[in-house]
Amino acid sequence: MKLSHRITHLTGGGSDGWDVFYRARRMISEGVAVTELTIGEHDIGTHPSILDAMNASAVGGHTGYAMVPGTALLRDTVAARVQTRTGVPTTRDNVLITPGGQAALFAAHSAACDYGDTALYLDPYYATYPGTIRGVGAIAKAVRTRAEDAFQPRAADIDAAAHGAVSLLINTPNNPTGVIYSRETLESIAEVCKRRDLWLISDEVYDTQVWEGGHVSPRALPDMAERTLVVGSMSKSHAMTGSRCGWIVAPAEVIGHLINLATHTTYGVPGFIQDAASFALSSGRELEDEISEPFRRRRALASGILGRQNAVTMIPSQGAMYLMLDIRATGLTGEAFANALLDSHHIAVMPGESFGRAAAGHVRVAMTIEAFAAALSTLCQFASVLSEQRAFE
Repeated sequence: MKLSHRITHLTGGGSDGWDVFYRARRMISEGVAVTELTIGEHDIGTHPSILDAMNASAVGGHTGYAMVPGTALLRDTVAARVQTRTGVPTTRDNVLITPGGQAALFAAHSAACDYGDTALYLDPYYATYPGTIRGVGAIAKAVRTRAEDAFQPRAADIDAAAHGAVSLLINTPNNPTGVIYSRETLESIAEVCKRRDLWLISDEVYDTQVWEGGHVSPRALPDMAERTLVVGSMSKSHAMTGSRCGWIVAPAEVIGHLINLATHTTYGVPGFIQDAASFALSSGRELEDEISEPFRRRRALASGILGRQNAVTMIPSQGAMYLMLDIRATGLTGEAFANALLDSHHIAVMPGESFGRAAAGHVRVAMTIEAFAAALSTLCQFASVLSEQRAFE
C-alpha cells in the first residue's frame, strides 16, 4: 500500500525548522523550567464575556449542525466589520466562516490553484504556508524579502517569480517579522497581481495588533476586490485560538464554490462558537484593544531594552505579537543562537531560519508572557557577551 505523494511531502521533509521548540518542550516535560517566547499564544484566556455568550448559546440548544457557510448572524457581522474598516461594499455573500484561519488558508488556495500550479508566498513566512500550498497539490515557490528593506517585499522580485504562477500569499501585519506592509508596498504588489493575473491571498489575522502606522487591506485598493481572498480569524484579535473560528472574504462566486468545498470537508463551525464570535465582534474596539494591550505594552518595553545595547537589532516592529531580532553580530546563525540560549539560560526563542532563508541570522521572539522584559534583557546580555568574544577572536 502506498500513501499519496501529496501527504508524504506536505512538509517538504524534516520538522520545518521547529527543532528548538520541540527540544524546549521536551525539557519542560522533564521538569526543567523554560521561559517560552516561541509561539503566538496569548497568556490570557478568552474573555469571560465571550465565554458567557458561548455557554448561553450552547445551553440554549445551538449544539447541532450549523449552516455550512456560517450562521447568517456571523456572516453579516463579519461583512459589516470588513465594510466599516475598508470601505469596500461587503455582504454575507462575500463571507464564508471556517474552522480557524488555517482552514481558510487551505480553502483559499483550493479555490485559486489547480494541481501542479505554482503558488507564490513571501519569505520569511508563517510556518504552515508552504505545506498548505503543497496540501492542495500546488507547487510552493518562495519570494525572498530582505532584512535591509525591513522585510518589505519588492514588487520587482515578485514580478520576476510570477511567470506561470496563479496566486500570491501575503501576510500583514506580518508573522514572523512584526512588519506592516506600507500602502506603497501593497499598491506595487497589486499592480503585479493585475499585470500577471494572480489571485492575491491576504492573511490579515493580526489586523487588530497595530502599533505604528495603519493596516491597509489590499482588497480595498483599486480593482483588487475581484481578485483578493482575505483570511481573517478570531484567534489573535479575541484570544479565541482554541475555538477555531475564522473566515474568508472574497467575491460571491468564489464563496459559492468554497461553500461546496466546506460541505465536503469541514461541514462548518459549531453554532455556539459562531454565536460567541458574533458577540465578540459586536463588542467593538474596546474589547479588541483590551486583548492587544499586553503586546503593545511589551513592545514598548522591548524598545527601551534594545535601545540600551548594540549586540541585537530589532526589525521595526509595527504590529503583531512578535519581534524579529538581528543577532548576526554574535557570529551565530539564528538556530545556533537559539540552541545556545536555551542551553545556557533556559529561554526558548524561534530561529529565523524556521521561517525561511530570508531571516537567517535572526530570531523571532513572541511577546506572550508577563516575564517577557526580563527574558529579553537576558537574551541581550547573552548576545553582548558573544559579540565581545567574537571581537577578540
